[in-house]
Amino acid sequence: MDDLKVKILKVCNESSKNTMMETLEIEYIDVGENFLVGKMPVNHRVHQPDGVLHGGALVALAESVGSMASYIFLDAQNYFIRGIEISANHVKSVKEGEVFAKATVIHKGRTTQLWDIKIRDKAENLLSVCKLTTIALAKK
Repeated sequence: MDDLKVKILKVCNESSKNTMMETLEIEYIDVGENFLVGKMPVNHRVHQPDGVLHGGALVALAESVGSMASYIFLDAQNYFIRGIEISANHVKSVKEGEVFAKATVIHKGRTTQLWDIKIRDKAENLLSVCKLTTIALAKK
């Protein structure tokens, strides 16, 4: 992994300290020209009562990775990034292991951004398809 990728991932992971991302143990693991990948462990902390991964945890993972992608691909020195809409279709469930969310930009406007986020398990099975809209708000 080149130095720039390492630096970006370090900034992403350090920004998760004392946040929900730390609570869910979300870790940013790969970044490219137009994408960011994060992973999250599947354990009792993110299960529904019947022992499968909670859909809300998948949505939290998707919004975390998509919002962080907006943060790193936009001018974060001058803008706050906020999620303004998210939708999710869950297509498969898992009980354990790790899940991986890849956020890829669909539209990168000056004010709004649209992200496609696919969540898969380690075997590359598609678990969830999410769409996130973020907004860049000027810092005052």
